[in-house]
Amino acid sequence: MLGLPSQVNVCLFDLDGVLTQTALVHNAAWKQTFDSFLESWSARHGVPFVPFDSGADYHQYVDGRQRADGVRTFLASRGITLPEGTPDDTGDQETVNGVGNRKNVLVLQKIKEGAVQVYPGSVEYLKAAKAAGLRRAVVSASANCKDVLEAAGIADLLEVRVDGLVAREQGLPGKPAPDTFLYAAKLLGVEPEHCAVYEDALAGVAAGRAGGFGIVIGVDRVGQAEALRTNGADVVVTDLAELLTDN
Repeated sequence: MLGLPSQVNVCLFDLDGVLTQTALVHNAAWKQTFDSFLESWSARHGVPFVPFDSGADYHQYVDGRQRADGVRTFLASRGITLPEGTPDDTGDQETVNGVGNRKNVLVLQKIKEGAVQVYPGSVEYLKAAKAAGLRRAVVSASANCKDVLEAAGIADLLEVRVDGLVAREQGLPGKPAPDTFLYAAKLLGVEPEHCAVYEDALAGVAAGRAGGFGIVIGVDRVGQAEALRTNGADVVVTDLAELLTDN
């Protein structure tokens, strides 16, 4: 059903880039945040300013990861190490959490301004999955997942939400570790082999592969189909609606 193996009856969806177009909002916020930080860092340390690349840097170091993990991983790629700080750090503090929270303020502003849009094909697929009796969860690194779902008008199509807040509460490592997907499967009372994972991020499909799920579906929004396959996708589509035509 819905382009899935016969043993799969649970759908575990990533949010940004799979269900909603907020990946564009996140990308822009990361660039603004990192470029501001890097300009200041470069001036103080006498090194050339190299801006954040919204293509390569975003997809390799940030996309699909929990906020602090994205900050830490990207800065490490530039040879920069910051104190961890705490989740309550303000955006003007030069810590991993401070930089991440600075980015989050920008994202929340965009959400309030109505920047959240859905992918129509994904909504169609969600509705078809619900009609077919498949269980449905969203598994996102975002701490703003609930707000985004409500702003997008699709919260009622999902039964379980495992997001950045839940991961922190439960002590779950983020993608590419499979733990958040595994926790969603546990909440739905099913084994991983009965679940499909839907991901647009390289870290996300890697998590799907690591968790031993029934099928990992890569959603290629940016022309990285081969990289999605290499990192763990069994099938790659450009839109979830393509899976509906397979039945």
